[in-house]
Amino acid sequence: MKRILLLSDTHAYWDKRFEDYIEPCDEIWHAGDMCSYEHARQFQELKPFRAVCGNCDGGELRRIFPEVLRWRCEEVEVLMKHIGGYPGHYDPSARRYLDELAKTQASARLYISGHSHILKVKFDPRLQCLHINPGAAGLQGWQQVRTLVRFTIDKADIRDLEVIELN
Repeated sequence: MKRILLLSDTHAYWDKRFEDYIEPCDEIWHAGDMCSYEHARQFQELKPFRAVCGNCDGGELRRIFPEVLRWRCEEVEVLMKHIGGYPGHYDPSARRYLDELAKTQASARLYISGHSHILKVKFDPRLQCLHINPGAAGLQGWQQVRTLVRFTIDKADIRDLEVIELN
């Protein structure tokens, strides 16, 4: 069983409260636009850390973090890409990765994206995949409320999803 803190679009902003929300978690996942190598290191020092680079991430972050990341957590096949869209409105750059994800024999599938700054959790019945965009945790952007998402992966179950509002 893994407890995950998922965030995106921090845009070089570090909120001291991140640490409180990370503490009960096993891993931190960041869906891009960290915009700060120092903050990436801070996350890595707290817990195991997985991240993708976003469109605003510079050279050093792009050398360290891939544009697309795919792995298995427990029995869930996970795909993460910063610019990806959401069910019914996927970005063309994500479609081939999503098609590959849909072909896996995994018990459950999870697709994570960021970029829009819009919190969205939606199941895609066509791909048999849960999509999560955690919204934006940083100050840059037009969002009124900064958000993080915490959830549990237990074998093939994705559960206990919690939206954390930082404003």
